[in-house]
Amino acid sequence: MSHSAQKRKEDIKDSMRDSEESLESQTGMATRGIGFPVVGIGASAGGLEAFTSMLSALSPSLGMAFVFVPHLDPTRESAFTQILARSTHMPVVEATDGARIEQNHIYIIPPNRDLRIENFRLFVSPREEPRSVNMTIDIFFRSLAFDQGSNAIGVVLSGTASDGTLGLTAIKGEGGITFAQDTGSANYDGMPASAIAADCVDFVLSPEGIAAELARIRQHPYVTGPVLEPVENEGKSPDVYMGQVFRLLRRATKVDFSEYKPPTIGRRIQRRMALHKMVKLHDYVGLLHRDRAEVNALYHDLLINVTSFFRNPEAFEILKQIVYPAILKSHVSPVSPIRIWVPGCSRAKRAILMPSLSWSSSEKSAWKCRFRFSAPI
Repeated sequence: MSHSAQKRKEDIKDSMRDSEESLESQTGMATRGIGFPVVGIGASAGGLEAFTSMLSALSPSLGMAFVFVPHLDPTRESAFTQILARSTHMPVVEATDGARIEQNHIYIIPPNRDLRIENFRLFVSPREEPRSVNMTIDIFFRSLAFDQGSNAIGVVLSGTASDGTLGLTAIKGEGGITFAQDTGSANYDGMPASAIAADCVDFVLSPEGIAAELARIRQHPYVTGPVLEPVENEGKSPDVYMGQVFRLLRRATKVDFSEYKPPTIGRRIQRRMALHKMVKLHDYVGLLHRDRAEVNALYHDLLINVTSFFRNPEAFEILKQIVYPAILKSHVSPVSPIRIWVPGCSRAKRAILMPSLSWSSSEKSAWKCRFRFSAPI
């Protein structure tokens, strides 16, 4: 094995170990499929109509909790609770601080508030100082990803701008499942189109299609059962099929995953099986043999960083509080752009994060500056 290949393997192994330790340091409840799925739904303009259509097609007894995070007018009381209650038999309530979420309930964010979830409890806080870019959905989705792991499901419906894209990326990174409304049925396709373009969406469907897929996923072993439990008439033991998976991955990517912890690998494989509507491992192995693109998709799923979307939060905080303000203070021309080079972006995450941090810092500047980012991917 060449020096570069060996280094690549060691880097990947370190990343996987960090991910596993992060999962073990949390409660572990959601990552093992215990509990029930929590579905976060983000929307803006046109989102009420889309969510109403989705609710009308949803069974009221799926055994999931739903948290609706629309962009609301911060100066007016919301009537969403009353409106949505007409479209479902599930209880629809406004989220309150410390409320424990229950299955088959719908919770709605209050106006002018940020919402987070921790240990199946909702926490409501006043919105941070006025933001020209609304990130209410991203804030909730990121907390949902960290708290619920593979039990997190994210849905982005009709709306403008890009709120929800970073949050869906975090949910997918933690092993959750992500949806976006198809742009043909969305009254405003900015938010769904942004998420789709960022390659963080598993399913692109109409609101009614999302409801149907949620019902199917709720019955899949990825949500209901243990990791890769032997299925009757499978033919061979899971270890035999897993050996085939490792060989296919090694042949296609030159990376040997056979040394990594089975639960972590198993959950990622089972997630791919859920996306392909497969229950039996041998069916999925057959797909891997037929489809090189699926081998690559599994490879990238295995490498997703599940520790945190902000890999080094302290470093990002220093950038936001110290580095960017210093750059802005010394920048003498509001006309010429500030050029920033972001190296080492294997999957574009840092390149996506940097503009949001720079925007937040420039909001406090005496004048607005243009930024130009370059990132090798």
